[in-house]
Amino acid sequence: MSHTFHIPVLGLGYTIDTPIKVAPYGISSVASIVDDIAIERIRAYYFDKIGKPYEEISIKEDDSRAKRITAYLNMMQDLIDQEFEEIKNADFSEDSKLTTYFRLLPNESALAQKYQQMLIETVPAKKQELQELLRNSMAKGEIDVNIMAKVDKMNVDARGEIKEEIYSDALAALRGFANSRLNSSVVLSAGMNPRLYSYLDSFTDFLPDSHQQLKKKVILKVSDFRSAFIQAKFLAKKGIWISEFRIESGLNCGGHAFATEGFLLGPILEEFKQKRAEMVTELFELYQKALAIKEIDIAIAPALKICVQGGIGTADENEFLMRYYQMDATGWGSPFLLVPQVTAVDNETLQDLALATEDDFYISGSSPLGIPFNNFKKSGAEKQRLKRIAEGRPGSPCTKKFLVSNTEFTKQPICTASRKYQSLKIKELDKEALDAEVYQQKFDAITEKICLCEGLVNSYYAKNNMLKPKENKAVAICPGPNIAFFNGTYSLEQMVNHIYGKVNLLEGVKRPHMFINELKLYIEYLKKDIETNLQIMNAKKEKSINNFVNQLQNGINYYRDLASDFLKLNNISKADFINNLKEFELKLMEIKNGMTVG
Repeated sequence: MSHTFHIPVLGLGYTIDTPIKVAPYGISSVASIVDDIAIERIRAYYFDKIGKPYEEISIKEDDSRAKRITAYLNMMQDLIDQEFEEIKNADFSEDSKLTTYFRLLPNESALAQKYQQMLIETVPAKKQELQELLRNSMAKGEIDVNIMAKVDKMNVDARGEIKEEIYSDALAALRGFANSRLNSSVVLSAGMNPRLYSYLDSFTDFLPDSHQQLKKKVILKVSDFRSAFIQAKFLAKKGIWISEFRIESGLNCGGHAFATEGFLLGPILEEFKQKRAEMVTELFELYQKALAIKEIDIAIAPALKICVQGGIGTADENEFLMRYYQMDATGWGSPFLLVPQVTAVDNETLQDLALATEDDFYISGSSPLGIPFNNFKKSGAEKQRLKRIAEGRPGSPCTKKFLVSNTEFTKQPICTASRKYQSLKIKELDKEALDAEVYQQKFDAITEKICLCEGLVNSYYAKNNMLKPKENKAVAICPGPNIAFFNGTYSLEQMVNHIYGKVNLLEGVKRPHMFINELKLYIEYLKKDIETNLQIMNAKKEKSINNFVNQLQNGINYYRDLASDFLKLNNISKADFINNLKEFELKLMEIKNGMTVG
């Protein structure tokens, strides 16, 4: 690929059609395929937009979830193919999309250099020859899809009886992707799901063809080396190759935050760098044996990329990650929420994001999954949540039921963000006769949950005038804290140029290095964890926290050595970087010394 970055999945709806917008320009992106209800609705929207007859895939139809996803992905492929051909056949005028395609490329890419050569060529025949060479060298970006592995609700038939496992949410989504015409990757995130992983080799597209090529690939989004290797070995033993590890900062990211046990991003990347060759060798041995059982011979290990995302904010950081850690690519997510050409953010939320400060973003307990969740204080969903509490009706109506999981009060699972659950849980809380402060803490924990199924797609509906009368309009959005340093809205070209160092959108902005920002988030996370558990602190928990503290200290020591020898910091002196490390080292020691066993 000509580009060295991708746009990760952003919520359910924010990048749901991003591939249509960027793939024709050679940029890869990831769309969520969790919400087949939204997917079908957006497919209808596009068919109306292009004047093509639309035939609904009814939810009552057999295997409707998989069929809807397949139809949507095939539609995206068709639209991208059409746009790509139009771009290729355009002329090289100053304002053409063809010129934009080549202007977006990083200066050091061979294709960009060939483009510059064409521009200065004065012999018409040679110029024409170079233009044809450029057109023939163009490539589309990947249309990758995301499945949150643990979001895997079992479904029921019309009689209320549990369907076969293959009709669970995650397996049906995978089948929808597998049956599509896409030649791209599925990004599996949010932990290991053996049922889903064991289903992959049911589809030949995930196995090598007669030319030892994979039509469809698997990407694992991971937060540390150990869990990545465990998951990859599990899959290799089933004849499934991991084509890419997509390493994400545990806390300095958007969406759900999967905190490590104190392992910071730099040391994690170092471990991948040091163990990469050894890991590929071991995985290939397992993979080769598994394929032999399937009577598939393979002589050479397929490519295994390692990429990183989460909190990257400058071209210098981007270049350092690529060069020092030998990353194959980087992921830029939250900053693209400020690029209306690329993501589906409604105008009100977009303006609030553009003017937001660091204090507007925080790690919350808002997700019904029970996983820390990056939240935005000014979102419509957060305002609605507080309004409902004030009116004495906390919780949300539960219509889509993608995140139902709780069976404390009901035989059928319900969602912890639902009005039904929160009402039952508060009634239980009222019977405990707690003092006011403890009661309020528990009440807040119950009512903090918000509906993500609707909230994370409402922005798409609002932006594209698709909201129906009486439909909930509240928008939930989950940017990473790094977005606070970007003040404004940008074009696709501006953001891409920023990534590649052609412009600096953060000129004059005081921003610590991404490693420092992540360290700060981990210190805050640790402090909150201790405060939450202080009353029930025991030896086991104290040992766990001490291990966490020790890992953070190891990370600080690693960064101190790194800064001395290698780190180039844009607008930040090495002295400032070292001083930041000292500041958080002192805070870490203060936290540790303040711990008591109850």
